[in-house]
Amino acid sequence: MTADAPAAIVDLAALGEDFTRNPYPVYAKLREAGPVHRIRMPEGSDAWLVVGYEAGRALLADPRLSKEWRNASPALGVAQVSSGRTMLSSDPPLHARLRGLVTREFTPRRIEQLAPRIQEMTDGLLDAMLAAAPGGRADLVESLAFPLPMGVICELLGVPFLDRASFRDLSNVAISSTDPEERAAAAKAMPAYLSQLLASKREQPGDDLMSALITASDEEGDRLSGEELLGMAWLLLVAGHETTVNLISNGVLALLTHPDQLAALRADVGLIDQAVEEMLRYEGPVETPTYRFTTEPLDIGGTVIPGGGELVLVALSDANRDPARYQDPDRFDIRRTDARSHLSFGHGIHYCLGAPLARLEARIAIRSLLERCPDLSLEIDPAAVSWRTGMLIRGPHALPVSW
Repeated sequence: MTADAPAAIVDLAALGEDFTRNPYPVYAKLREAGPVHRIRMPEGSDAWLVVGYEAGRALLADPRLSKEWRNASPALGVAQVSSGRTMLSSDPPLHARLRGLVTREFTPRRIEQLAPRIQEMTDGLLDAMLAAAPGGRADLVESLAFPLPMGVICELLGVPFLDRASFRDLSNVAISSTDPEERAAAAKAMPAYLSQLLASKREQPGDDLMSALITASDEEGDRLSGEELLGMAWLLLVAGHETTVNLISNGVLALLTHPDQLAALRADVGLIDQAVEEMLRYEGPVETPTYRFTTEPLDIGGTVIPGGGELVLVALSDANRDPARYQDPDRFDIRRTDARSHLSFGHGIHYCLGAPLARLEARIAIRSLLERCPDLSLEIDPAAVSWRTGMLIRGPHALPVSW
């Protein structure tokens, strides 16, 4: 196929809830036909979808794809979700500058020091869940998967006052809604929260990450601008909780629908690290990463994606289940030794900075949950689980469990 031959559009939007609930067979069928397809997203816009592990991994690090919205074609009809300037919406050299300033503060040591506090928060949430449900039933998203990552990132950033319920609603709409007007309204409302956060931190700095970022500078004295701080606050708060919420929810759901794997983990808690990696591979929290735009034509497996700001999506969910990379990829196996090669945190310069924190939270939350609830089970039929819409975040709205 050449750039002059129009591609037939695969209308994923028309597949409705079936695709939202289980996109993997659709992706697999597309992969069998080739690595690149013209699609219509559930959000309503058209894009180029890249499937398969090798093609996806290569594109995630391809400098011909831009993350900057100024390079997006006006004809796409998509709107920027994030507020301010972020690492996720910038290219080199700006990306290297922003990431460098943040990396100086978002250190492995700072993350590891959070482990005792994450354990304490997890224990408190499980105490409350068990006490509030003497009948042994709860929504795990509401009781643990959401409040833990949100509490951790708020504490890390030093944001005690955030209206978390309202912020969660805005975040969910901005990222998952398929209604363009709803998404635009949420994206406009979000900066009000973040501006309040930054103003408070400037007036009363503390021993927290956001205060450190406000004053952080490199050897030449370079600092984050006001717009960049706004973007960093958005990125850390939204990305800092959204992915981990769904990592925990998806991981527990995978265990509860695979009793043999749940039994294996209960029998050997030392498998928790491998289990978390397999959860990320099997049902990762990011279905496709944030948008990339072509700056020149790309030939992928004989299909030419035009330049000029075309929207390109990499199907991470499909890459992680590519039989060319993983043996029996649709099988959930916590003893799998190659799961860590998954692309759930991306690849290349935009690899997720918060990956160590997400892994730490998931290990602590899931291990503690299984210890406290030895007979945990799913309260509804797996087919009845309601999944979040859109192609960015993958996870259930709710996860009813019993014990």
